[in-house]
Amino acid sequence: MKLSDFDFDLPERLIATRPVTPRRSARMLVAKGDQIIDTTAAALVDWLAPGDRLVLNDTRVIPARLTGARTRKGAGAGGQDAVAQIEVTLLSPLNGGDWMALIKPLRKVALGEEIAFAAGLTARLVAKENGQARLAFNLDGAEFEAALATAGQMPLPPYIAAKRPADARDKEDYQTVFARVPGAVAAPTASLHFDQVLLDALAEKGVQFTHVTLHVGAGTFLPVKVDDIKDHVMHSERGEVTAQAAAEINATKAAGGRVIPVGTTAMRLIETAAASGEIKAWHGSTDIFITPGYEFRVADALMTNFHLPKSTLMMLVSALMGAENIRDIYAHAIASDYRFFSYGDASLLLPD
Repeated sequence: MKLSDFDFDLPERLIATRPVTPRRSARMLVAKGDQIIDTTAAALVDWLAPGDRLVLNDTRVIPARLTGARTRKGAGAGGQDAVAQIEVTLLSPLNGGDWMALIKPLRKVALGEEIAFAAGLTARLVAKENGQARLAFNLDGAEFEAALATAGQMPLPPYIAAKRPADARDKEDYQTVFARVPGAVAAPTASLHFDQVLLDALAEKGVQFTHVTLHVGAGTFLPVKVDDIKDHVMHSERGEVTAQAAAEINATKAAGGRVIPVGTTAMRLIETAAASGEIKAWHGSTDIFITPGYEFRVADALMTNFHLPKSTLMMLVSALMGAENIRDIYAHAIASDYRFFSYGDASLLLPD
């Protein structure tokens, strides 16, 4: 299939830059086969049945955007210190405590130089690899997390960051209520529609929950640059499905309940863990690329937000619902003024 098969025109006014409050009041498009129903996230309880299982990604977004300074003693005019402001976005941790990161401007930082941030946090440039930086920080463990919480900003998606800077409100808005395991640099955004009221209502209905962890990386925002999608190289993300999570999902399948991941991250993770045909405990990095023609092994449906044109996530939802059906769904969403992308509205995709 061609990249153009997953393109559409989106009015800029529909790109959400703030979420609605309360979270469950977001609109939700339900696509059941070829039917389309307009409702809200709060009504999810009406669309699920006792014994259904929601799979939730409990990754926690870290405040991965840092602003610091590189100082060279006496290197400026008249022997003054030369100071350059440096923007850093953390991407992924490495064994030994180092981090891969994006630095802007990378050319202004030499190997071995130190960048100083707020809260006593510093980083030394260890290596430059394929346009990215390897950084060694002066703090680790709980001290690193505490300093990052003070010095960092939430890593808002590029299409929001282009419209406004991150602020204190984003530290709550861009985090799920069940976030537990730090490591993501982007939120599993379908889960942002859940608050405790909705979770309690679902539990009372008899809906069950399983938590898995996929640390969403910045690669989720990378554009597809090839015309033939089979030539695309998918980014990799770290995750884990515990033995307990796998057992819960298998029990639901055996009992005839539906397994419904919340978000494409949870979907990709459980399908990776079920590569053998049945889901099993799994941990590691996944680069699974789900496109039309893929045979789903575990997921029966999907709750997700509305995605970027020509993105790998558009390909994933097209694989679940059919490319023509997804085009109709997105045309309806645009005509009905649904809010798009990370802070936008939700969809519940129920294939026949």
